[in-house]
Amino acid sequence: MPELVKFKLNDKELTAEKGTLLIEAARQNGVEIPAFCYYPGLSLQAACRMCLVDIEKRPKLATACTEPVMEGMVVWSDNEKIHTARKTTLEFLLTNHPLDCPVCDKGGECELQDMVFRYGAGGSRFVEEKLHVPEQKWSPVVYYDAPRCILCYRCIRICNEGMGVGALGLNYRGVNSEIVPNKGDHLECEECGMCIDICPVGALTSGAYRYQTRPWEMTYVATPCAHCGDGCKVTLSVRNNQIMRGNNRDASGLNGEFLCIKGRYGYDFTHSAERITKPRVRKNDELVECTWTEAIAAAAAGLKAAKTHGVIGSTHTTNEENFFLQKFARQGLKTPHIDHRRSADFPALMDALAGRPATPSALATSRDVLEAPAVLLIGNNPTDQHPMLAWNIRTAVRLRKQHLYIVNRASIPLVAQAEAAKIAKAGEEIEELERFRDALAKEKDVVIIFGSEVKGADITKLVAFGDTLPGHTRYIALADNANSRGAVDMGVLPDLGPGYQPAAQAGMALDEMLAGNLEAFLIVGANPARRYLIQAGKAFVVVQDMFLTETAQIADVLLPSAGPYEKGGTVTNTYGEVQRQKLGLLVNGAKTDLEILSLIARAMGFDLGAANAATQSNEVFEEIRRSVKGYNIAAAALWTGSAVPAVTLNGAVPHRDRPDLIASSNDTLFTSGTLGRYCSALSAVAEAKERKNPEGIGK
Repeated sequence: MPELVKFKLNDKELTAEKGTLLIEAARQNGVEIPAFCYYPGLSLQAACRMCLVDIEKRPKLATACTEPVMEGMVVWSDNEKIHTARKTTLEFLLTNHPLDCPVCDKGGECELQDMVFRYGAGGSRFVEEKLHVPEQKWSPVVYYDAPRCILCYRCIRICNEGMGVGALGLNYRGVNSEIVPNKGDHLECEECGMCIDICPVGALTSGAYRYQTRPWEMTYVATPCAHCGDGCKVTLSVRNNQIMRGNNRDASGLNGEFLCIKGRYGYDFTHSAERITKPRVRKNDELVECTWTEAIAAAAAGLKAAKTHGVIGSTHTTNEENFFLQKFARQGLKTPHIDHRRSADFPALMDALAGRPATPSALATSRDVLEAPAVLLIGNNPTDQHPMLAWNIRTAVRLRKQHLYIVNRASIPLVAQAEAAKIAKAGEEIEELERFRDALAKEKDVVIIFGSEVKGADITKLVAFGDTLPGHTRYIALADNANSRGAVDMGVLPDLGPGYQPAAQAGMALDEMLAGNLEAFLIVGANPARRYLIQAGKAFVVVQDMFLTETAQIADVLLPSAGPYEKGGTVTNTYGEVQRQKLGLLVNGAKTDLEILSLIARAMGFDLGAANAATQSNEVFEEIRRSVKGYNIAAAALWTGSAVPAVTLNGAVPHRDRPDLIASSNDTLFTSGTLGRYCSALSAVAEAKERKNPEGIGK
């Protein structure tokens, strides 16, 4: 139990854990002490002097952000002396600060503006001309206005400590002091924009959002990010049916305040000029625009005429769409041939962990990574492929003294935080674990995280290794995309149905379907033609997609689908945490994949349920809760924004091992499969040209 101390704040008796900073102890008890430079989790600066408090028997005011609570302490957070001190501090900060609130992007969200309204003077004693420095463009997404800067150093600390990049520093002294980028006049970093969101004023602004609109003119939609498998929550700011920005300033969601460049700026695919908004059918070897009625009829007729079908799903569609897709394939088309591009061997992991108790779980959550005393990372490069995971590891190492052990085929950035690291040859990762046995045996709790490098029989060997450790050992398999885990859990596999239950009839895997002689394909949100050869003209092909991808170009019927931010439902991140995906905006002409599938099903005479377009997603989700083991989760928790783990350990999982099909796209911070190709913000930054996706494949 933590040791508690009693203290007085504004004549109220309070208690707090010993060592808690006074500013935090006050906040925990509902008392706000204003501050600019203080930020939870970052090193202490005591630069702004706004958090001054009056402590009994102290000759002068003290900074609450550096003062730990002590037994018997008597403190006042607001009296005449404090009010005068804060008023003077603000007057000093405004000496050179431009009074351009009407045009500043931070207007309405500015901490300095709020404090001036609360404590500031109605006039200024300074009559000298304000020092002016031209605005600087550090990158396409980050701008800096030096006169607005109040030198709180939040941006420097979040970049150095939180991101581990160190792209910002301080130059000059006194009135000429200013924040400077690491490469002369520009940034060379991860372009995450964390420095913008953490800035309390309008000194750092977003190249995508600046001078576009005002906070009170927008509506806000909190939804999982559309890109990698981490499942970060992003708050979309929407005005006139257009996304204006993405951030997570309220620090809610499993990612706290963190977002990478894809979460913060990778939304502009929704407004791409290359979006398909009208259905097309092939006539005279050309895709010709047509009505939805004609396109659905053509798709239904072509699929009905074929005797053999292959169905390919997506890792970007919702759980409801994936569940309905496998139902459409197995019950409607009567085909066992259904698959998707896989980047993690979840069936092998569930099988290896069969028989483990539900509590404590052998599967770790994203929060467990933050709290575990030790992490063993095998393969993958989280800095590029799972940025939130990298953020959590850096945070845990820095603030909780977590021990990190790494086995990888190359040196990755997280090696800088590692207790020990080993470069392994491809396929020899499991053998190299013996080097860490003694160190891991001393840990009471180890989270083992592995990428696509570990699959098939190697997962069984990995779990056997974990079983020899004396403490509590948990596992995380890393998959590429926003709903890679959900696609597997929902049964978009040739041999497994929803909940890892054996399919009534095993079908062909993805590569076998595309190499076979099937008469028709239904491809939903996937782009297999980028990796596999699909011979146009030999089979009837129906494609549901947002863009004219390589696969869409060979379609006989092309149906424009809604993107991830344009529909409701649920998604499951790579940690097995289910989150609600919310409708952010509508794109004229596009329909959700669930609605498209139900229209085709109705045209073919299938009775698969979910007939009402307005409530389809909710209807299918209720069916998932009833029929998919591990997904009978509290709907209320999802609807209030929580991430709820799905308990998917359901005993042995008899499955067909295909480790050759498990492969990561090796996306960088600036690529994201097909979606990334249509994100102009991701391709605009200089780093995108330097860190190419090695394979260039997606979906």
